[in-house]
Formats: sequence, structure tokens, C-alpha cells
Amino acid sequence: MSPEQLEIQMIAVVVAAACALPGAFLVLRKMAMMSDAISHAILPGIVVVFFLTQDLNSPLLILGATLTGVLTVALVEVLNRTRLVKEDAAIGLVFPALFSIGVILIAHYAGDVHLDVDAVLLGELAFAPFNRFTVGGYDLGPKALFVMGGIGLLNAAFLTLFYKELKLATFDAGLAAALGFMPGALHYALMALVSVTAVGAFDAVGSILVVALMIGPPATAYLLTDRLAWMIVLGVALGAVSAVGGFWMAHALDASIAGSMATMVGVVFTLAFLFAPRRGLPAVHRRRRRQRWTFAQKMLVIHLLHHEGSPEEARECRAEHLQEHLRWTPDFAGRVVREALAAGLVRRDGDRLFLTDAGRALAGEAIVAA
Repeated sequence: MSPEQLEIQMIAVVVAAACALPGAFLVLRKMAMMSDAISHAILPGIVVVFFLTQDLNSPLLILGATLTGVLTVALVEVLNRTRLVKEDAAIGLVFPALFSIGVILIAHYAGDVHLDVDAVLLGELAFAPFNRFTVGGYDLGPKALFVMGGIGLLNAAFLTLFYKELKLATFDAGLAAALGFMPGALHYALMALVSVTAVGAFDAVGSILVVALMIGPPATAYLLTDRLAWMIVLGVALGAVSAVGGFWMAHALDASIAGSMATMVGVVFTLAFLFAPRRGLPAVHRRRRRQRWTFAQKMLVIHLLHHEGSPEEARECRAEHLQEHLRWTPDFAGRVVREALAAGLVRRDGDRLFLTDAGRALAGEAIVAA
């Protein structure tokens, strides 16, 4: 492995970690597409600051992009609060407009400047190691590694300092406001971090991979755990795995590094989607089947309880009558009765079904819950 290959992987892992940290809260807040909106809409902020500074390496570019990202969030919320359009429609209106303004500004006023829209969108990790960070004549490594490392530390520090507040505001904004945690300010601070992370990763990976790494790993982690802290940790780990795996996929196929990493993010998510212990498709299918039979047994014991001691008990409590009264097929009714017998909810005497104490208790609980 060459030093350049190692540096590319290190940059990709740091970018993945930096993106996954705020991405976990975007997924939980159902704002996944906001990352896409911000990563595109910050372009006019970059362009305007470039016009003012005439320096593509100016740190003020990050400030301009951050302010534009916050403006994007504010415009989306203004439109959403009118109740005339929903949030997804507001996102679809705001970010194409701002992104288009940036493209027009580049095409009209900066056509001869190396401020390439394609590079912003797609990025090229293969070139990242050649942009070096030097201090006093000493080469310290790729510039992108230090930029994204600093942004990653900023994201980690913010989440550590405001973890409880973010957690409460994410799951119950009303309670957070009542306790004085200012969920609105936390929201805009989080969106500012998303903006800083997106623009910091532009040179190295492009906005498409930023969106993939910001949403894909946290969404995958969401399928694997119910604990927020573990979701954040798993999101970072899965992002790193996707980044390294994508690099070697690109190496094997001689393909785009950013495209291969985004593909690997999708592959990892698909594996979790299919095989997650609790939320994978087979697990969900098994749970739904169990719920179906559990509900049917509750229907059976409620039916028996309803007719227990009534004049119709002799007729209504026969197993064969379930097909007529509950509109069950013979096979379905037979299986429900067998499972209820095995669970000790009913007992059978000839063709009659009688509730056990456990079945009577289950029927009572079901009626109360209803």
C-alpha cells in the first residue's frame, strides 16, 4: 500500500466520522434530505465570499457557506410555517433556487476561475493527498485530513456538551422548550454544523458523498440499535467501514473512489435492512406473523369470555363455530385453537372450548386495553 493510498483512506475515514456525528440527529429528526439541501444550497455563499476575497483557500469560505446553510434552514421553516406547503416541498423549493443562483454566479462572473461545479458535486479523493498542509516548511500531511479532523472534533465537542439537550429536543421539542433548553437555537446550531461539515468535505469528496456518509451510516445504525449513544458510535464505525471498503472496491474496479464509497454505504445499509436482528425484513416478517397469531388468540379468548355462562355457550364455544362467528377459515381456526391450547389459554372437552384462568386473564386485559 502506497502512502497516497493510506492518506486517501485516512481522509475518507475522518470525513465519514465527521459526517456521521450530526447525521444521527438528522435521521432521528426526519430531516435526512436537509443534508442534501444544505450541501447544495451553500454554493452561492462560497461564490459570494470568493468574489469578496478572491481566494479559494480563504477560511471565510466556510463562514459564508455556514451562513448560507443557516439561511436555507430558515427559508425552509418560513415556508413550512405558512402551512401552505409541507417541509419536504419547502426543501424542494429552497435548495434548487439557491443552488441555481450559485451556478449562475459561477457561469456569468467566474467562468475563467477554477471553481468547478462538477468537482463540488462529485469530488475526487485521489487528488486530496496532493493538497498539503505545511508549517514552517514542514509537510504535516494532507490539508483535507486536518480540516476534516478539526471539523470532526468540533462536531464531537458540540454533541458531548449538548448531548442531553439535543436528545430531549430531538424526541420531545415541547418538553425541551418548557424546561428552557431552547430547541430552536439547538436546531440552528446543528444545521450550522451540517453546513460547516459539508463545505469542509467539498474539496475532498464532493456533496454527493457528503450526503451518503451523513445519512447512510446513521440510518444503518438506526436499524441495529435503540440507544442513541450506540447509534452515534455505530454510525461512525459503519461510515469508516464503508469508506475503506469503497476505496478498495474502486481500486479493484478502477472506478470513481467517491462513487464506490457511496455504493458501499448502500451495500452496508442493504445488509442491515435485510438481516438486522430486530428491524431486518425477516425479523419484521416473523414479528408480524407472531402478532397475527397473538391477536387471533386474543380474539378467541374474548369470544369465549363473552359467551361464557350465556344460553348460547354450548353453540358459540364449539371450535367449529369459530369459522362462522369470527369468519375464520377452517385451517386458520384450527391453528389458532392448537396454539391457544399449547399456551394454556383454553382447554378442550370434546368439541367444546373452555377458558382457563390464564385465558380469562388475557381476555380481561385485552378488553381493558381496548
